[in-house]
Amino acid sequence: MSLIESGLFKPQLLIDGVWSAAEDGKIFSVENPATGEVIAQVADATPADAKRAIAAAARAQIAWAETSVLERSRLLRKWFDLVMHNQEELAKILTIEQGKPLAEARGEIAYGASYIEWFAEEAKRIYGDVIAPSENNTRILVIKQPVGVVATITPWNFPNAMLARKLAPALAAGCAVVAKPAAETPLSALALGQLAVDAGIPAGLINILPSSCAKEIGEAFTSNEQVRKISFTGSTAVGKQLITQCAADVKRISLELGGNAPFIVFEDADLDAAVAGAIASKFRNAGQTCVCANRFYVQQTIYDTFCEKLASAMKGFVIGNGLDKEINMGPLISNRAQQKAQALLDDAVSRGAKIAYQAKQDDSWQTGYFFPPTLLVNVPVDARLTCEEIFGPIAPIISFETEAQVIQFANSSEYGLAAYLYTRDANRIKRLSDQLQTGMLGVNTGLISNAMAPFGGVKQSGWGREGSRYGMDDYLNIKYLRESFS
Repeated sequence: MSLIESGLFKPQLLIDGVWSAAEDGKIFSVENPATGEVIAQVADATPADAKRAIAAAARAQIAWAETSVLERSRLLRKWFDLVMHNQEELAKILTIEQGKPLAEARGEIAYGASYIEWFAEEAKRIYGDVIAPSENNTRILVIKQPVGVVATITPWNFPNAMLARKLAPALAAGCAVVAKPAAETPLSALALGQLAVDAGIPAGLINILPSSCAKEIGEAFTSNEQVRKISFTGSTAVGKQLITQCAADVKRISLELGGNAPFIVFEDADLDAAVAGAIASKFRNAGQTCVCANRFYVQQTIYDTFCEKLASAMKGFVIGNGLDKEINMGPLISNRAQQKAQALLDDAVSRGAKIAYQAKQDDSWQTGYFFPPTLLVNVPVDARLTCEEIFGPIAPIISFETEAQVIQFANSSEYGLAAYLYTRDANRIKRLSDQLQTGMLGVNTGLISNAMAPFGGVKQSGWGREGSRYGMDDYLNIKYLRESFS
């Protein structure tokens, strides 16, 4: 597919319902990580463009807040229908700019759309309360109102789904949004914006600002008093900067930050199921997911068997350009990502880890940012990749002996986004569910993301939740009313 031929190819800014160039006319390049080829020149938003978009959002939000929840629900549902109708075209755009295999890209489009569908219904369920008063002739009411203009900053690893997961609850709650997608993958966000326009969502409610100047746009968001909430998915380091910047006017902020998910396998586990879960959790999107299994803890008695089974399963990966039908693993996003993965691998080996399996590199990889799926055994607990996000297809396996020991290992991280547990012991499931310091836990499954479930972490993995009925809360203010009667 030629991007230029696609009706969803929109390489400009979307501000107040109009596609336009950046104020200074600058553009930046977007490349295909599987080939290294430049696929688009995209308008490069400036702080002045951000200010213009925020003003448009503020105007649009006033009327939108007064729109009935039924109308909001209807428009969101129409948007969902258009996304699913255009699933194949959206998936191809995603694969070309992000690199993941086409089958995975289709899955991401459906996953992102599920949030639009979910919050189309949740728009109707913004309930308040009537509280029993402390004295006669009074009534205490609690109502919920939209927080106001929301600014979102989303990453490159799920460029469609991460934006949909923020836009949908914001619009359902009655907010307008100014969004900055990742510079590596702006085209998926812009295509989603075009479909919102096609669905009839009023101008100014969704403004999309691709930009190569993340710091400047972030500061334009956090310093603008018309923006009442920031929603960010990305690194913990950047999240901390945004927290500091939002403090100036006590701006609401929700954060989905770094992860370091432990994947724990006990000797009583179904090993075939655990291996299948490991493949799904670790290697989806070439290991570039925030809930990705980052460190594997396998009980000593089954350690060798598990490693052998996992190595065998890893031989089924076919690596290459995600548009090719037989491919089931694409490239990393950039040369920088390649270098980081290699540095973490080298560090582990230098500390005594052994490479038990590594895919053979193909000549076709030379044009893209590919990295061979790698299984590491005998990994020491002090290796860098046990405490840093790998964001690549490296599976480090660490042995443990007792339940208490593995709980200590798992909780030793400053992060607490997700964890995975494989065991048949119901009592152990209860104990570890209580003791593991994480916002999400997959029990005998390697896939945990779902629009109906609250997504988010604890410790330095962030604040707030996305998805589920709880996902609306960050976009609403609570107002208390006391009425007196004579």
